Amino acid sequence: MPSSDAVAVTRGRRLGIDVGAVRVGVALSDPDGVLATPLRTVPRDVAHGTDLATIAALVAEHDVVGIVVGLPRTLAGREGPAAEAARAFATALADHLEAAHVAVPLEFTDERLTTVVATRQMRESGRKGRRQRAVVDQVAAVAILQGWLDARR
Repeated sequence: MPSSDAVAVTRGRRLGIDVGAVRVGVALSDPDGVLATPLRTVPRDVAHGTDLATIAALVAEHDVVGIVVGLPRTLAGREGPAAEAARAFATALADHLEAAHVAVPLEFTDERLTTVVATRQMRESGRKGRRQRAVVDQVAAVAILQGWLDARR
């Protein structure tokens, strides 16, 4: 089960995850935990779990030492349906990793407005429509992970 406690600060790459209803944005940090960069957008697959398998493969491929999942809260700090969905996804991912004998701690971090900010950044950079949607989840994942990394330095 994912923890809301802080992941021990050790050297190594971390994965940032922005859970959406249609896509999951994934970002990756450098081994020193200084910079988050976009990695991939994974289509959600609640029915078959291919999204979980894809992310587990990324964890193994990049030797990830921790996963940071964005927890969307309302401006008042409450958790709604999106936060429940993020928690359910994180639990399913933790179970998938455990079944694969991969011990990587998961942590939640507040992600209020990251998708809104990411969408605005994409629009301002000239990306619109389908090209924007394909990248906005990665940009939100970068914002989630970068905020977490900055808070630990």
